[in-house]
Amino acid sequence: MPPFAPEIDWTTAGRVLTAEQKAFYEKNGFLIIRNMVPRYELERYKKRFQSICERVDVPVNMTVMRDISIAKSEFVSGEKAITKVQDFQEDPVLFDYCKYPAVVDVVKDLIGKPSDTMMAMHTMLINKPPDSGSLTSRHPMHQDLHYFPFRPADYICCAWTAMERVNRANGCLVVVPGTHKGDLKVHEYPKWEGGVNKAYFGIQDYDPSMPRLHVEMEAGDTVFFHPLLIHGSGANKTDGFRKAISCHYANDNLCHYIDVRGTTQENVRVEVIDIAKKKMSKYGLEPTDMEYAEIWKLRGRPVNGTRANL
Repeated sequence: MPPFAPEIDWTTAGRVLTAEQKAFYEKNGFLIIRNMVPRYELERYKKRFQSICERVDVPVNMTVMRDISIAKSEFVSGEKAITKVQDFQEDPVLFDYCKYPAVVDVVKDLIGKPSDTMMAMHTMLINKPPDSGSLTSRHPMHQDLHYFPFRPADYICCAWTAMERVNRANGCLVVVPGTHKGDLKVHEYPKWEGGVNKAYFGIQDYDPSMPRLHVEMEAGDTVFFHPLLIHGSGANKTDGFRKAISCHYANDNLCHYIDVRGTTQENVRVEVIDIAKKKMSKYGLEPTDMEYAEIWKLRGRPVNGTRANL
């Protein structure tokens, strides 16, 4: 097996992380930092999310999603109707999360050096709804790398911040420690009786006997994890919504695009391109042939430095 992230010295302290914290991430593929994002910032993000739900100044390239169980309901509207917003790189309030210095400093310790350019590649604010009973609020066990046409995986990292208390009752993250050192698995849509949300791919041969850890968090706690780490989340069995905000970062000095055509990522490539073409048609644009990497180039934004490879 090749060495893990050889550009990083895992035996010494980083700019903000201790040597012990770095060693934990190297071994387990995730790291939790408590009280990282202050509540006043989280309140800003919540208020902006609420205004997006009211269709105030929504960027054209932002994706606003409903849970499959309420997607066609005429009786659910506003914040209760929206379960996720993606691609908020053009939204100045939400993108402040991606640029938040404390978060970026940890990311740099995990996937690069202080001088490296970090790219925000994928952004989400998740508003997990109370489950309708069909368990559609679950997210199947998966690896985020399935969605990404760039490598190396070791220089990609997600920051996922709880915007309120997140526990087993409302569907906290579930991780399988150490799986970040394995391979990218085959992902397909799970065959759930209640249906599955768009792009919620899951590992086809996932072994439920693998030891899992439920990541319970308080508002402002942040978990950083590797894109090969197997993870998912349970159903929200409470009456409230469970909010979290996240950003996937990539080291622009070390990462590059790859062609995923004909690989196990073909299914998500085709689906994302189809979604992009439908969005173009919605806004009166003529859909054209496009490469998967081109879509990600439009999504990506540097949080520091000068953009180069991505």
